[in-house]
Amino acid sequence: MRQFLVRTSHSLRSLPPGRWSMTQRWNDLLFAHWPVPVSAVAPLISPELQVDTFQGSAWLGISPFWMDRIKLRGLPALPGVRSFPSLNLRTYVREPRSGAAGFCLLSVEVGDLAAVLLGRSLYRLPYHWAKMQLEQTQTREFSFSSRRRLSAQPALFRARYRGLGPTRRLAELRSGTLEHFLMERSCMFLRDHAGRSIRANLHNVSWPLEEAEADIEQNELAAALGIRLPSVAPVLYYARRLAVYIWPAELVRVALPPRPVTAAVTPS
Repeated sequence: MRQFLVRTSHSLRSLPPGRWSMTQRWNDLLFAHWPVPVSAVAPLISPELQVDTFQGSAWLGISPFWMDRIKLRGLPALPGVRSFPSLNLRTYVREPRSGAAGFCLLSVEVGDLAAVLLGRSLYRLPYHWAKMQLEQTQTREFSFSSRRRLSAQPALFRARYRGLGPTRRLAELRSGTLEHFLMERSCMFLRDHAGRSIRANLHNVSWPLEEAEADIEQNELAAALGIRLPSVAPVLYYARRLAVYIWPAELVRVALPPRPVTAAVTPS
């Protein structure tokens, strides 16, 4: 299998082995992140994974955006699935066996029912059908709202946000910075119908990361999972566009503990 070094986000990285199975484009993303105790997210993570931390904290991220150009490899465009808003709740993990850094999707709100059914059946994504609205009010400024449908917990989210333009600090994501920790992720982890952890490798094309401002008026996503967000301002970034290629999901193998080695002792 030939491998090529390609630019993904701000760094060079090898493409995952094999062929991607699905591609989609994410547009006008807000990345809002809060530090939380490891104990707050650990119960939601598969035992095959470990919570990844930065400066001693786990991180919870919420991303509103809109999605288009959804395509399965070798098939025509999906009928009825063109563009729609989406809202992700994620945290960050590592696979102990391989050391791979990824993110774990805790919930995904989607405004298109066909996409919900596709995501649940194909990738076992924790999709929820939601009534959603995304409006562009000014250049790089957006109004976003979401209310979960057919649920005992409506999980409301409402925010206004805008990108502030590229900066020299974010031109290259330097190792050891928070933005590098949050953005340089090569896979996503999910749970299948049997509760086992599965991994899907990712390849991202173009990360025009910017500083951002946001007024988050209502946010019940974390509370719906029993997580209390800290009373601090979130860390905010904005990205105009991101092309995402997704590889077929595979089971995560459990990291085995080291086996003791018995050595024969010869008297001197």
